[in-house]
Amino acid sequence: MGLTAVLLSSCKAYHSLYDKYERPDVVTQGVVRDPVADNAPMVQTDSLNFGNLPWRTVFTDPQLQVLIERGLANNPDLINAALNVEMVEQQLKVAKLAFLPSVVFSPQASIAHFGTHSESSKTYSLPITASWSVPLFGGLTSQKRSAESMLIQMKDYQLAARTGLICHIANLYYTLLMLDKNLEIVTNMEKLTKDTWDMMKLQMQLGRARSTSVQSAEAAYYSVQTQRVDVQRQIRETENSLSLLLGEPAQGIARGTFDNQYLPAEFATGIGIQLLDNRPDVHAKEMALAQCFYDIELARSRFYPNITISGTGSFTNNAGAIVNPGKMLWSALASLVQPIFQNGQLIAGLRVAEAKYKQAYNDWQNSILSAGSEISNCLVQYNSSEEKSQLEAKQIEVLKKNVEHTTLLYRQSSSTYLEVITAQQNLLNAEINKVSDDFYKMQAVVNLYYALGGGAN
Repeated sequence: MGLTAVLLSSCKAYHSLYDKYERPDVVTQGVVRDPVADNAPMVQTDSLNFGNLPWRTVFTDPQLQVLIERGLANNPDLINAALNVEMVEQQLKVAKLAFLPSVVFSPQASIAHFGTHSESSKTYSLPITASWSVPLFGGLTSQKRSAESMLIQMKDYQLAARTGLICHIANLYYTLLMLDKNLEIVTNMEKLTKDTWDMMKLQMQLGRARSTSVQSAEAAYYSVQTQRVDVQRQIRETENSLSLLLGEPAQGIARGTFDNQYLPAEFATGIGIQLLDNRPDVHAKEMALAQCFYDIELARSRFYPNITISGTGSFTNNAGAIVNPGKMLWSALASLVQPIFQNGQLIAGLRVAEAKYKQAYNDWQNSILSAGSEISNCLVQYNSSEEKSQLEAKQIEVLKKNVEHTTLLYRQSSSTYLEVITAQQNLLNAEINKVSDDFYKMQAVVNLYYALGGGAN
């Protein structure tokens, strides 16, 4: 009874066996939260999407561009992604060739001998057999379209790997520049704390300072030195990580300076439907949905008859009364196989295909929401880092004056050594914090470029 119902429903759905995938409704509105206003979606724009810009337009540092080009040429993960595309292309060729007849050539020969004085009987046959599965019910078409969807997925994943590589190289490059700037700040502070230590030793010799002040200044000097060593270690480790991304042995990385970097500051986000087409990993999820759509059609086609036409042509000397010389024999056969009872396999296959389609739809929808969340996070990180950097610039100006004034007051015996050391430490922390926030702003731009599907050009 269940099989009959499925067969009837399948017959009603016959017209859909050759349907092409069409994008179903999906939530795209309001997926990106406004980075400033609470509980409000970001206003969408129709202007040029920041993610559509070529990567050379976004990352203008010449040395960074050289590194990205080396990474695109040598990164093993990117090379493997290209090989995956090549493998799926071969699978698609097989799916397309399934529409053609299969041809087999199988020559045969034999020698038979009966009795002692009889002559040997020699026979031969040179048959060529062709078999063609007639795609009346969409099975082969669905297989081909499913393979095409898989190929698009692999190309999307290849593009996602390319975009991820570009942005990862950029992030590590800017990390190196940030560490170089930190090293410059720490080195300057190291000199300043050494001068303070020398000043306090002189003050102690003049009887104006105690040994405790000298000891505190010496300890502060060593503390800054340990920070320098730590930054140098981080620089080496980051260079090694970047070299690995380039597919090259660990080495020093030629680079520019932190203060001379210029990244876009205006972002036309163009959220909504653009996000579905720009972001390669999101588009890959949709192509997985399309593949499941065709798998459902393939599962439905299995309920219909399978028609096979085969023919054989043979040049032989062994066919009843036929004797040498050989002659041609021709035969043709058509067969139809209609599934009636397959132990529930056809029904189960259809139900599984439909369930996988629902799962693929949920994955696709979730990938859109995740992409929107990533964009929201990048925008809020950029805005907050920019605001903090401006405040820290003002703080640094105040702290520089504080260091000058406390040092001058200490020389005049109007301030304590703790005030001098504290002022210097506060200045060091503020300068490093500003560099960090400027770096986070750069990182937000890089990550936003990735989140919007950049790097295709």
